[in-house]
Amino acid sequence: MGPEIPEKYVDASAYGITWGRAREAVLTLDEHALELAKRPYDLRHAGISFWLASGVDPAECARRAGQSIQVLFRYYAKFLAEARDHANRLIETSMRRWEEPTGDSEGG
Repeated sequence: MGPEIPEKYVDASAYGITWGRAREAVLTLDEHALELAKRPYDLRHAGISFWLASGVDPAECARRAGQSIQVLFRYYAKFLAEARDHANRLIETSMRRWEEPTGDSEGG
């Protein structure tokens, strides 16, 4: 006799079929056409991207994702560069406001 397989086991070769059926069951036709969540990995990617966009430290994102920070930076470099650019714009805006005269009569 071969090895016993648990009742709720999904064979690796069935992931694609199962995932496709799940997408069809829950997504609208437009979402399906956009290939939203095309692969199970897309959910992981979206979650990590959400953490980064929320301002979670990249080292903490890497820890929670179970990967090294080097891997995180390799796969999310574009996203992290956009976050860096956004942070730079916020800082520049604040610096300009800081340098503007206050308009009070005491000059201070």
